[in-house]
Amino acid sequence: MAGPAFIAGAWQFGPGNLASAVQAGSAYGYSLIWVVALSTLFMLVYADMSVRLGIRTPVSMIGSVKDILGNRVGVAAGIGVFLITLCFSVGNAVGSGLGLSMVFGGSPLLWSAICTVFVGLILLFRNVYRTVERVLLVIVALMAATFVLSAVIAKPDWYQALGGALPVIPPGGQLLVVALVGTNFSLNAAFFTAYGIRERRRTEAEYRQTTVADTVPGIVAPGIMTSLVIIVAAAVLGRAGTEATTLTGLAKVFEPIAGPVGSTIFALGLSGAAFSSMVANATAGGTMLSDALGKGPSTSTPAAKRTSALILAFGLIVTLVFTSSPIQLIIVAQALTVLIAPLLGLLLLVMSNNHELMGSLRNTWWKNIFGILGLVAVLSLSALLVYNLLS
Repeated sequence: MAGPAFIAGAWQFGPGNLASAVQAGSAYGYSLIWVVALSTLFMLVYADMSVRLGIRTPVSMIGSVKDILGNRVGVAAGIGVFLITLCFSVGNAVGSGLGLSMVFGGSPLLWSAICTVFVGLILLFRNVYRTVERVLLVIVALMAATFVLSAVIAKPDWYQALGGALPVIPPGGQLLVVALVGTNFSLNAAFFTAYGIRERRRTEAEYRQTTVADTVPGIVAPGIMTSLVIIVAAAVLGRAGTEATTLTGLAKVFEPIAGPVGSTIFALGLSGAAFSSMVANATAGGTMLSDALGKGPSTSTPAAKRTSALILAFGLIVTLVFTSSPIQLIIVAQALTVLIAPLLGLLLLVMSNNHELMGSLRNTWWKNIFGILGLVAVLSLSALLVYNLLS
């Protein structure tokens, strides 16, 4: 039963997520763990909405949005997600190349090109979705193992880490909070979950089983891994009183305490995060833009494959042209996605409350409360981001 939610989780847990988490831990210790926990809760609620919509929508998510709310709204949603995938593609290309170069040697740019070509080959499979799903399930399992092992090596103060569950925004940490929410409360990834559910032909009778076997573990796992990265960064970089200002510094986070072994373990995790996010990002962006333009809602349509290839090419070209990629730029790109996310969240909330469409799977009152709180949080952070950028 596992699959669609794990793709959403793999998409949200990319290099931008890692960059935000490492900077949060190195600069502010354990104090921002609560942001990840709250974001994961909101993400779980919206992913559940998308699962139920995937079961109930007669054609596709964007197709139903067009039917109920108008063609322009559906097209805007598809284009919005496409723009988000372009932002993500650069970090995915950089992260995958850097991680593999640290493990196997060689030029990071060469490894970025190899990863991009390999993902492009995956998209040539006839049944793209099932191939992507199987690849990502394996990678997520391997990533979980590397970050758990990393936490064991780092020997953090677990009692102090529990204190990070108390909500507080340290001075100067506003943009980082926005970035953490933008990566862990990934409404674009939640939105795409409906497509995976339709590809797997899930039925209303399978809803509860899907929730237990897929939605909850698929969404909670990235939240746990992000928290572990913050904890490790706080234990290692925070203990040394330094911050990670480059992706190379990020990947070498364990060298002070574990030497090359620690660096290699984290580099493998970084590579897995970047590669899995690259696969999911290109697949989702291509599928939803294809659906928005009326070219078909499947990952296997020619339009979806061409758009996915365009997303991969964009990420690689920007990486090759701008060979240096400071973490701060990736964090800003992640934060900017919060500006598009409110539209996707509003669509999920409105559509999952449509009685005619949803029937017995319509939102319950408590899901609406958490849904509204999550949407208010994203809108507030969007306003905060605009204010920070203008000032």
